[in-house]
Amino acid sequence: METTVEERPAAQAGVAPVQEVIAALSAHFGERLAIGRAIREQHANTITWLPNEAPDAVVFVESTEEVQRVVRACAKHHVPVIAFGTGSSLEGQINAPQGGISVDLSRMNRVLSVHPEDLDCVVEPGVTRKQLNEHLRDAGLFFPIDPGADASLGGMASTRASGTNAVRYGTMKDNVVALTVVLANGEVITTARRAKKSSAGYDLTRLLVGAEGTLGIITSLTLRLAGIPEAISGGVCAFPTIRAACDAVILTIQSGLPVARIELLDEVQVRACNAYSKLDLAEQPTLFVEFHGTEASVHEQSERFRDIAAEYGGGGFRWATRPEERTRLWQARHDAYWACLPLKPGAKALATDVCVPLSRLADCVDETKREIEEMGMLAPIVGHVGDGNFHTVTLVDMSDPQDVAKAKDFISRMVKRSLAMGGTATGEHGVGQGKRGYMEAEHGAATLDAMRAIKQALDPQNIMNPGKILP
Repeated sequence: METTVEERPAAQAGVAPVQEVIAALSAHFGERLAIGRAIREQHANTITWLPNEAPDAVVFVESTEEVQRVVRACAKHHVPVIAFGTGSSLEGQINAPQGGISVDLSRMNRVLSVHPEDLDCVVEPGVTRKQLNEHLRDAGLFFPIDPGADASLGGMASTRASGTNAVRYGTMKDNVVALTVVLANGEVITTARRAKKSSAGYDLTRLLVGAEGTLGIITSLTLRLAGIPEAISGGVCAFPTIRAACDAVILTIQSGLPVARIELLDEVQVRACNAYSKLDLAEQPTLFVEFHGTEASVHEQSERFRDIAAEYGGGGFRWATRPEERTRLWQARHDAYWACLPLKPGAKALATDVCVPLSRLADCVDETKREIEEMGMLAPIVGHVGDGNFHTVTLVDMSDPQDVAKAKDFISRMVKRSLAMGGTATGEHGVGQGKRGYMEAEHGAATLDAMRAIKQALDPQNIMNPGKILP
């Protein structure tokens, strides 16, 4: 282990409590405690344009007891502690604005138990979505929440993630049964049993899902599972306008059609995906759709969707009949963020999301698209529109103050538009640092005071991921 903290930010340099924590932990963790600048910066925000605010040290933990050890040391010296999964969060959730210790949970990556008869499993927080589904495949089961990135399940719970399957299977809040959590005082709690429902006391599971590590650190999760569908049918359909595509989505959902995935890409995003993923889609607003069920049911659902799409000018429907074709299409959808970057070489990508009631989806997306064009922005639109959630990836020249100011103004307008339509500032990316400024407008002062009271009760020293969620 290195013996000194090298090249730490000036504002953090020489902070005695941090040095005392590092010294206290070094005897136990040895080489699993790292203080080199590069590894510390890798454990802060690296994806979006938010500044990289590195912790003072990174500890690679391997058990709940080791998480307790770190938290107790930090609590003793009033030092911040920040949980880290895979680092794929988009709103600065893993930054350390006040320094502190980053707890890397990636080595807590065991599937502890699977109960096929109960359709649930218990996993450690460092298990990733893909790793779990590989483990479950032979049992005929899968975990349906798919945010695109191969995120850790602990991180997905912490940010209340959703993704492409949410329209049918729900989000993380619907699929987490129970959690084991280390609180700010080092105590360990389990929030629930494995029963499918309970009315016994406060729902601490839902409180901690989406808390972004500000109330405790998750060290195990009990998750709901689903059976792998007998048949899967999917494809793409182009539309003349983005409003037509959104209207088709609204009618599809309101008709009760049990679509498993329905994703929107505007023509700019389609062009980017064609180039990046070597596709040949028509450069028009396009829906990616998928149906799960029996052979007969997915055929019927596909035909019904084709009829709905035709009502709004949808044409050139292409079905992906082979699994490898579907995989290629959905991988292109998941790579949408990276596909955008070559559209403006050297630019930073600001990926952000909002969510509105389904009835306002077409209005919100259409007005956002119009504003992008009027402001001269380059901001492809892509979204999990089956539940009213969509994203923009705004490409920003960080060396141009006017471009930065315009991007900030655009994002602010987009969020305010969503709130005015009864929506939310974030449907799945979480609050972190990037969306804190909108919390009062969304929730009101009294609701924020209630959140602060919960934070104060569970974390009176404000050491658990400080500077996130609450303005």
